[in-house]
Amino acid sequence: MPSKTMEELVSLCKRRGFIFQSNDIYGGVKGLYDYGPMGVELKNNLKQSWWKSMIYERDDVEGLDATILTGPDVLKHSGHEDTFSDPLVDCKSCKSRWKADQLDNQSCPNCKSKDLTDPRPFNLMFKTSIGPVDDGSSFAYLRPETAQQIFTNFKNVLDSTNRTLPFGIAQIGKAFRNEITPRNFIFRVREFEQMEMEFFVEPGTQKEWLDYWRDRRMEWWQSFANDPSKFRYRTHEKDELAHYAEACYDIEYEYPWGFDELEGVASRTDYDLKKHAEHSGAKLSYFDQQKQDPDTGKNGWRYTPYGIEPAAGVTRGLLVYLLDAYHEETVPNADGEDSTRVVMKLHPRLAPIKVAVLPLVKKEGLPEIAREMVSGFFKAGINARYDEQHSIGKRYRRHDEAGTPYCITIDGQTTEDGTVTIRDRDTMEQERISKDEALQVVQKRLIES
Repeated sequence: MPSKTMEELVSLCKRRGFIFQSNDIYGGVKGLYDYGPMGVELKNNLKQSWWKSMIYERDDVEGLDATILTGPDVLKHSGHEDTFSDPLVDCKSCKSRWKADQLDNQSCPNCKSKDLTDPRPFNLMFKTSIGPVDDGSSFAYLRPETAQQIFTNFKNVLDSTNRTLPFGIAQIGKAFRNEITPRNFIFRVREFEQMEMEFFVEPGTQKEWLDYWRDRRMEWWQSFANDPSKFRYRTHEKDELAHYAEACYDIEYEYPWGFDELEGVASRTDYDLKKHAEHSGAKLSYFDQQKQDPDTGKNGWRYTPYGIEPAAGVTRGLLVYLLDAYHEETVPNADGEDSTRVVMKLHPRLAPIKVAVLPLVKKEGLPEIAREMVSGFFKAGINARYDEQHSIGKRYRRHDEAGTPYCITIDGQTTEDGTVTIRDRDTMEQERISKDEALQVVQKRLIES
């Protein structure tokens, strides 16, 4: 059965090198996490899969990698300086601080006191100085979202690629928010990564494209999941829309605490491009020679495009697939008695290690055969792992917990007939195959997964 508590997952993530509390040896920093050997591979695989689906499998989206440091004019005129805040409440009894929407019955979640301050706005953006003198006259923000640099680069991308609408600009990168109360492991943190795209469309077509991207993004998330039924989308009410949005869907996942946001798909209208054009003087518009101007009736229509924004958190996506993958199963051990097997049923294309090669013993030339096989996987671009420590059963369990989909065992029979055993992580079924065909077998299974 899947994990029922976050504690089980957090423990496994540390034990198997997925995620560590940042600055752990000094007690840790709340809301900051480091990604270990397994975590960084899983995160990179997730990002590469998103990039492939957005850029390499489409002919209407371009990529971008913009700066993290963002000039104050950008975020002032986008409206973030005035609106990017949460309502902050202090408990007068225990001195803890909370977002106003986290309070239940207007009482402190920590000590249950109702002696609270009135809510006041708390800006979520981190500020830093630029230049040698920190006198407050020259500063920048650590970007709270990756979208604004897409808008400010709209003309650069349009002019350099000769794109016609509709087209998108996508990027993956770090974002920073000074959350009042980080919570739920890596769900709400202060430093995270986003996978975000602005798809620029003709005014009047935004509803059609909003629904299109809602459906495409839902399909993408479900395609890597063991249980697609845990995903749903929710329409934003008018009073919860961001200052730039006319409509928005949240793609939600059923976390241990209930359904919550994974990705937002919003219609940002022409708000951002018009604001930046107004205050910078740049022409952030599009001229369509094939269309008539609806106001004048003349051939050729210049307009400010509308932006459709699918914006997902890499870290939240990571959490979703870790929760989806975590399973506990009752299986017989070597003595025939029932034991619990913890297995991470990560989609093979997301799994950090694709295949582990295990010599049954450290002699008879088996390690040399195993290392040669690992080298072959590396040359083919498949992340493999050589593992000779502990009994074969313990090694299987170790790689089950790491999410490795295939284990190949080199044994005495290998030296006799050139065959090896390949074991499937999820079914635990084993099959003898030729060691010379092992690479092709794993490649085929990864493609078909």
